[in-house]
Amino acid sequence: MTVTIVGSQLGDEGKGGIVDVYGDAADVVVRYQGGDNAGHTVVFEGDEYKLSLVPSGVVRGKVGVLGNGCVVNPRTLFDEISTLQEKGLDPDVRVAERAHVILPYHRILDGIEEDVKSETDQEVGTTGRGIGPTYEDKAGRRGVRIGDLLDPEVLRERLEYVVPQKRALIEDVYGLDIDSLDDPAALDVDALFEEFREIGERLEDRDMTVNASAFLTDAMADGQNVMFEGAQGTIIDIDHGNYPYVTSSNPTAGGAATGTGLSPGVIGNGEVIGIVKAYLTRVGSGPLPTELGGVVGDTPDYDESTDGRNEELAEYIREEGGEYGTVTGRPRRVGWLDIPMLRHSARVNGFTGLAINHLDVLAGLDEVKVGHSYTLDGEELLTMPPTTEKWADCEANFRIFDGWDDVDWAAVAEEGYDAIPENARKYLDYLSAELDTPIYAVGVGPGREETVVVEDVY
Repeated sequence: MTVTIVGSQLGDEGKGGIVDVYGDAADVVVRYQGGDNAGHTVVFEGDEYKLSLVPSGVVRGKVGVLGNGCVVNPRTLFDEISTLQEKGLDPDVRVAERAHVILPYHRILDGIEEDVKSETDQEVGTTGRGIGPTYEDKAGRRGVRIGDLLDPEVLRERLEYVVPQKRALIEDVYGLDIDSLDDPAALDVDALFEEFREIGERLEDRDMTVNASAFLTDAMADGQNVMFEGAQGTIIDIDHGNYPYVTSSNPTAGGAATGTGLSPGVIGNGEVIGIVKAYLTRVGSGPLPTELGGVVGDTPDYDESTDGRNEELAEYIREEGGEYGTVTGRPRRVGWLDIPMLRHSARVNGFTGLAINHLDVLAGLDEVKVGHSYTLDGEELLTMPPTTEKWADCEANFRIFDGWDDVDWAAVAEEGYDAIPENARKYLDYLSAELDTPIYAVGVGPGREETVVVEDVY
């Protein structure tokens, strides 16, 4: 059986925690897109694990697979594995030979390009990890794949083709001196070849590389349960998100098929769980119609004197929820839940169930709002418009719910759904009805034991 975990918003919904909750019954946990720009936090037996590349399931001793839809920084991969080993774990991680490699020059170009965009107010808010430039090379058919690291002749051929192009881009287009960069060796064919040839040998010695499609097909044929773990969220999907403020891959459920080599039928015949944060956050620029308060440098046209915002409440939610990027540490922008956004996500992904996280963060508020619809050019919209420019012009129409008291959430998790405060259940029931999707789990704290499990997906 398969279960696909999908972020329904702008990322940061708490997907890693839900993977951890349902992960015991899974045998294999697969990342199907993205790279080490994905921040997943897992709390297990009081220990907190912050992962950016390794699938969350390894904390539970599951086999972790980075699918062909991922872009992989081998330095990060081995660093995370070493950190987990230092904590007493023995992670079993496999990497698809068709996955693309993030090389040092990708990170350099990511920083340069974002600096240029910031000068024209087109900054996307990337993590600077080289994700976008790596996917650009993949689409441009000049990328280096994990399988290439295993063949020194192929690796050198790939590097000798692409590195001169990157040097020319930096020198002739951006007008920079390569010797003045922090890491000039990132543009040196010989240095890159030696480092990544050794990485290939290390991967081979540890038997870490696989044909992901065949590996996963064989696992399911043997009766193993497979969980697909998406990074980021639907609204920053490159095809279905608020372009250009998007990631460079497909976090949506369809990406689980293309990013693993399994058929759409395999994904569609399993569970597809939409992860929803009980309010809304985002890192970086772009529209946010339900935004409560701004973040300097991220919120468009923002200054601290802007009227109509509730900065104090936004800061309260940010602190209560720990709303700072797992990878970057940047403060997240905070808004009320956006239902038109979630209707779009439900349609695109075909959710069979919902997991609602951070319900406890809103406890103690007198009232809780949701953006039920938008008004655009005098008309009511129930879902997101297709262009980001039109989305930016939308005005949210709110519904107001009575707040709920702070309670012993650990006790609530133990007792079950009916123990959730009545007003909070009304909030959850409204969300389920609007998306025509049942609620499978409710997160009421950071730990696995602080999750109300309504439906056992396996």
